[in-house]
Amino acid sequence: MAEGREHREYRMEELAKEAGIPVRTLRFYRERGLISPPRREGRIAWYDDHHLARLRTIAGLLERGHTLTGIADLARTFESGRDVAEVLGLGEPTEETPVRLTPEQLADYFEGESTPENLATAMELGYLGTDGDEIVHISRRLLEVSAELVREGVPLATVLASGRRVREHADALADLFVATLRTHSTEAEPPQLRPLARAVVDAELSMALDRRLRRDAEAPKPPE
Repeated sequence: MAEGREHREYRMEELAKEAGIPVRTLRFYRERGLISPPRREGRIAWYDDHHLARLRTIAGLLERGHTLTGIADLARTFESGRDVAEVLGLGEPTEETPVRLTPEQLADYFEGESTPENLATAMELGYLGTDGDEIVHISRRLLEVSAELVREGVPLATVLASGRRVREHADALADLFVATLRTHSTEAEPPQLRPLARAVVDAELSMALDRRLRRDAEAPKPPE
């Protein structure tokens, strides 16, 4: 085993032992493209901690019922996704807390719904990014709400489609509030901008829900 200041490297037999799998399984994963090629030094193949993390992820996803084909699809989705720095854009969210997750933890949040299609959509929307072997969700609040909706029986694909529509309305509201306050303020971000905007949106949404639920309650019921 080779050791450096920042990472360790393993021969194939050492990596298999660390991961708790037979060498033949490691070879199979490598042939299937489930792990990246090792670093070559002459005839010696050196693996590192990223390979070990991927093997542990594969084991965790297999325990959760994913197939090797599905895991390979997930891996390709993550590898083609946006880096977390790109997702965060110019900086960290001002009021949201990003969450770092392993692929296994993400699968636990959305049991049975962590498909390559859903993950690709979440990355395209900017909810998810990658940072090495980790996945980063842009907002703990949105992660928890999305998981709760899925537990209530709403398909994750529907949650993401709704999130796209909410994003469009939220962007329009942000434009409205910023333009309104900047018209009457010399500051780039008036200190009252966020609390006033949140208060108005919260009150209006509450009343809109009242109106919608009242209409539903008063609507004629179909004959039985």
